[in-house]
Amino acid sequence: MSQSQIILLVLAIVGVAFGIGVVLIGRRTKPAPAPRTTIAQERATTTVIDKPVDAPIIAEPVAVAPVIDEPVVVEAVVAEPVVEELITRSVRDRLSKARGALSGAVGSVLGRSGVDQSTWDDLEEALLRADVGVKVSTALLDELRGRVKAKELTTPHEVIGALRSTMKSRLAGASRELNFDSSLEGPNIWLMVGVNGAGKTTSLGKIAAQQVAAGHRVVMAAGDTFRAAAGEQLATWAERSGAEIVRGAEGGDPSSVIFDAVQSAGARGADLVLADTAGRLQSNTNLMEELRKVRRVAEKGTGRVTEVLLVIDATTGQNGLVQARQFADATQVTGVVLTKLDGSAKGGIVFAIETELSIPVKLVGLGETIGDLVAFDPDEFVDALFD
Repeated sequence: MSQSQIILLVLAIVGVAFGIGVVLIGRRTKPAPAPRTTIAQERATTTVIDKPVDAPIIAEPVAVAPVIDEPVVVEAVVAEPVVEELITRSVRDRLSKARGALSGAVGSVLGRSGVDQSTWDDLEEALLRADVGVKVSTALLDELRGRVKAKELTTPHEVIGALRSTMKSRLAGASRELNFDSSLEGPNIWLMVGVNGAGKTTSLGKIAAQQVAAGHRVVMAAGDTFRAAAGEQLATWAERSGAEIVRGAEGGDPSSVIFDAVQSAGARGADLVLADTAGRLQSNTNLMEELRKVRRVAEKGTGRVTEVLLVIDATTGQNGLVQARQFADATQVTGVVLTKLDGSAKGGIVFAIETELSIPVKLVGLGETIGDLVAFDPDEFVDALFD
């Protein structure tokens, strides 16, 4: 082998050795891979529910306080203030169905040249369709007939104008303010009574929003312990209105819940307790007897019942009058909340309730939003029926 070949061989061996050395050095200096996270470590750093492999992983729900035998006080936060423009929304815009019950008859009467029997027939039918009731309708029209006979009213326009004025006068003079006694040492207690489905709980929530906005500290009492989910519904309203709430076990004693709510309100310096009550019982106990007991127990502490609001669904018509009689006898009703008036052609029940039972309608429900429970204005109401 020549000298030049030997030199080339040596250089080749050195090159191979150098390459192997570089590879070995690179392997020694390469950073070690991160250790695998174990399942136990993953569970320690995330909040998931233990599920089978093929089940979806979902976030762990927020813990809910268990229902126990003793009432539980839940502090609610203000989540939605009352919007003033909703409260002042036009009543006329919401009474299209009730107005329709009268508008056809009024148009027919005004289209005539004089006042005759058909005038009275049309008006009577319209009043009955509006659910004013036979007794009140007869009284209204008898008065007008007498004035026509005495020549005080001679034209259809005068008859319609007199009917409008007479209907307003029938509703005049009643006190429609919600009773709040600021001189009490303990809280005022407002009981909400009525049958299931009339809108008691929803109305209570809306009233709470109004009273919180007026500066009162409000405690709600979830006294309808017999209706499924009534407590949850009221808790939602408490959050929306900024009120507090006292709840008890489902099916528990309503009187106990309301009594504890009054005691809690007194201890916390709250000045108003809004108490939901049962509209139906899942037992042989008479509902009216239960409500009498609720009222007695509510006043055993420092609080006083200053308002008993009967909630009536306007769409039930004359059945609402029957309900009003029953509840008035049992609970000393001081005012009526007439709900769902925007969806009813039977707003005339207002006249039957006030004329026959002498119970003032204080609030009317004109929609679903938190501001759609408004103070009842009789003049505005009657005008909305005619115009």
